[in-house]
Amino acid sequence: MTNQRRADGSLRHLVTLDGLSRTELESLLEQAQRFVRPYGAPAPADSALAGVTIANLFTEPSTRTRVSFELAGRRLGATVINIDPQLSSSAKGESMLDTVQTLESLHVDGFVIRTAEPGLIPYLAAHVGAHVSVFSGGEAHLSHPTQGLLDALTVRQRKGERLEQLSLAIMGDIRHSRVARSAASVFRELGIGELRLIAPAALLPSADEFPGARRYSSPEEGLRAADVVMTLRIQKERMAEAEIPDADAYFARFGLTAPRLRLARPDAIVLHPQPMNRGIEIASEVADGPQSAIRDQVRNGVAVRMAVLARLLQPRAAPA
Repeated sequence: MTNQRRADGSLRHLVTLDGLSRTELESLLEQAQRFVRPYGAPAPADSALAGVTIANLFTEPSTRTRVSFELAGRRLGATVINIDPQLSSSAKGESMLDTVQTLESLHVDGFVIRTAEPGLIPYLAAHVGAHVSVFSGGEAHLSHPTQGLLDALTVRQRKGERLEQLSLAIMGDIRHSRVARSAASVFRELGIGELRLIAPAALLPSADEFPGARRYSSPEEGLRAADVVMTLRIQKERMAEAEIPDADAYFARFGLTAPRLRLARPDAIVLHPQPMNRGIEIASEVADGPQSAIRDQVRNGVAVRMAVLARLLQPRAAPA
């Protein structure tokens, strides 16, 4: 695994949450909370990254992650540029490393990268200049560290900072989910009481992944008395893999409906990383209902990314 740290032990890259201590995670979450504003209030503004330049390189479609990273950088006073790989030199055969090194020469200090290619982000982090930081905006099925952090922030806001008595149920295509892996990593380190995985057998992860998690192929069993329910997006090809014929059949067997949610605790909260397939993995009455914290997740995404960018890039900022 790529070394994410500087010589002094401080974080330089954020490629994965694995290896971060509970103290580091809690410190990032506390910093993020300071950037959270009530709905309708002016957005937070800071000059912590004045003089810093950040490039977003997303080779997969994204709305929430890319836009929230862009807003986070701008609200910290950084210059932010978005590179469309389909229009850049990579479309002409230039490697991603060539592109990154070219942008380094233009005094780009940080790169936010989203890719479907496993291993590419840690490879780039290992080959950029010593003054440059790399942030994962989502790597293949492996990790999505800022999503894990914003999920944890949302749960702490709704349930308090002590998670030892809580049960978290993740439901859906867990085998192929970077969101589930990063959520498991952060919640395990923060001391979650119980982690449950609910999915068709073909969409559960291998036995050596998610250590300590309880596995269920029945939503009715897995959701019982859960405190937090996270449901994941399902794609048509994954339904076929699980031998489920269509979206209606998936919803009937694994959709998060109001009756199923009533099996969880009365004050359980609902999370979803989005985009949502309403009527497939989640019912609209649940997604929009009083137990939903999905809009809070979106708001918290900017706050978490502000905290991460500020923490890792502030050494590059111009002196006040």
